[in-house]
Order: sequence, then structure tokens, then C-alpha cells
Amino acid sequence: MNIESQPGSSFTHAFRFSQADVEAFARVTGDTNPLHLDADFAATTAFKRPIIHGMLGASVFTKVLGTEFPGYGSVYLGQTLNFMRPMFVDTDYEAVFTIESINPDKHTAEIRTEILDNQTRKVTTRGMATLMNQEKF
Repeated sequence: MNIESQPGSSFTHAFRFSQADVEAFARVTGDTNPLHLDADFAATTAFKRPIIHGMLGASVFTKVLGTEFPGYGSVYLGQTLNFMRPMFVDTDYEAVFTIESINPDKHTAEIRTEILDNQTRKVTTRGMATLMNQEKF
């Protein structure tokens, strides 16, 4: 995929997670908080149903940055995250990536990362990634 790497360039990626994805993430991380896994428990919370682990939702950032935008050869140097709204299984989301700045001397870029709920268009997760890519920046 040949995407122009300059400030203002952006890329979007549609995705969703299943309950099986949440359960696999819980097994791998050990985060077995019933808020993510137990519908009866989650029903007693403000969310009324299980929510996706925030870090599972944000994991879409590493997938896209490492394989699609800017893609192979990228090295993740940092990521800030703000979890603004809950995410739910079997819900369509869109990850949006926008290059904010590039440092050509260091081959790095600051990339704004956001996840939006496709139905409400509200931001669920927001942050800033710092990436190095010798060939793209």
C-alpha cells in the first residue's frame, strides 16, 4: 500500500471485536475482571453489559501502524491513550490515524490515533503514537 507520508495524511481502518476475542485477551493478559467477562456482573454496573478491555481496543493501533499505515518497517516508540467511552463486542468501530508531524532527521512521526463508534461517531479512545520508519519518514 503506497500512502503519502506527510503531515495531515490520514488512514482509516474498520474493525470489531467478538466476545471470543475478549476472552482470548483475558487469557493472554490475565485481566479476568468480570466487567469484561460476566454479563450478570456487568449488568450491575453503569455500563449494563460487558465492555471490551481498553487495551484490547487500543491494540488495533499496533496492528495498523505495523502492517498498513505506514506499514512494515515501523518501530513503535511510544503511545499515549485516553479511554473516553466504553467499547462493546460485536460493534463496528473505525480507527483513524493522522500524521501530525514528521522529523526526517530521526525518521520519526507523531501520529494521532482515535477510535470512533461507527453508529454514534463518538470517540471511544484517543492518543498519540510516536513511530520510527526509516523508509517512510
